[in-house]
Amino acid sequence: MLALLALSIVVGPWIWRVPINEIDFTARLAPPSWDHPFGTDDLGQDLMARMIYGGRISLAVGFAAMAVGLFVGVVIGAIAGASKGPVDAALMWLTDLFLSLPQLPLLLLVIYLFRDLLKGLVGPEGGTFILIVLVIGGFRWMPVARLVRAQFLSLREKEFVEAARALGASNFRLVVRHILPNALGPVIVAGTIDVAAAIIAESTLSFLGLGFPPDIPTWGRLLFDAKDYLDIAPHWALFAGGAIFLTVIAINFIGDGLRDALDPRKVM
Repeated sequence: MLALLALSIVVGPWIWRVPINEIDFTARLAPPSWDHPFGTDDLGQDLMARMIYGGRISLAVGFAAMAVGLFVGVVIGAIAGASKGPVDAALMWLTDLFLSLPQLPLLLLVIYLFRDLLKGLVGPEGGTFILIVLVIGGFRWMPVARLVRAQFLSLREKEFVEAARALGASNFRLVVRHILPNALGPVIVAGTIDVAAAIIAESTLSFLGLGFPPDIPTWGRLLFDAKDYLDIAPHWALFAGGAIFLTVIAINFIGDGLRDALDPRKVM
C-alpha cells in the first residue's frame, strides 16, 4: 500500500496532467466522476491533481523530519551511552526536559514566530518546508536518544566489545565500528514510526492553518478546506483523510514487521 501511494504521487503528474490551480466554477463541489475521479472543491479545482501534489509534500515532510529526528537522537544517545558521569547525566536531563514539554503548543508557537522570517529568506514554500521539518524533527529525537543510549549501555559490556578494546581499539572505533552498527535495529523501527508521526503532525499544523500557504494543497490543508463542506461534499474530506490514514497505518505495519524481523529474541 505504501509503495502504491508513493508510486502514484511520483508518476501521477505525468499521467494526470490537470493543473492543481485550474478553476472551473461550473464544476464546483462535483462528486467523483470520469472527468474528476476524486471530485472537485469549492472552486472547481480537481482534487485528484491536488491530492497527488499534496502527497509529495506530506511524504517528503515525513521522511525529512524522520531523518532529522534520527540524526539528532543517534548522536545524543551515542554520546550519552559512550560517556560516563556528568556528560551522560546532562544529556539525559536535556532529553527528559524535552520529553516533558507539550509538543503541539510549542510547534504552533515556533512556527508562528519564525514562519515569516524563513519565508522571506527562501520563499513561502521552501521556508515553510524547512521550518516544519526542523520543528517536527526537533521534537521527535528524544525517544531515539533514550533507545540508543540503552543499546549502548548494554552493548559496551559485550564480549566482542571487550575483545576489540583488548586489541587496542580506540573509543571512537569502538563506537563507530562495533557498538553503533549493532544498535541500529531498534532505531530503524523507531524511524518508521517517526515518519507516521511526522505526517500526522504536518497534517495537524496544516489543518490548524499554520502549515503551508493556502495555495499549496497538502493533505492536511485539504482537510482544513473541506471541513465547512462535509454535509454537501463529503468526498473532499474522505479522500484526503483516507490518504493520511492509509499512509500512517501502512508505515506502522512496516514498523511492526521490522520490529519482529530485527528482534534477536525471536525464534526462527
